[in-house]
Amino acid sequence: MNLGMPEILVILLIALLLFGPRKLPELGRSLGQSIREFKRGAQEIREELEKSVEVKEEVKPAPVKEEPKA
Repeated sequence: MNLGMPEILVILLIALLLFGPRKLPELGRSLGQSIREFKRGAQEIREELEKSVEVKEEVKPAPVKEEPKA
């Protein structure tokens, strides 16, 4: 789903009518902060998962050989 220039202009016009020109910059800042926080949280989760995988790979126990029973 790609948005072209006409669609973006319609969305901006509707937002301008709903919130007014004074509220739009504040809403833009809030949206930007929310996106940054989401990306930061996703990165922290990704790093934690990578650390977990690395630890599991390092702690592989040696295989135990069974002795034949006589």
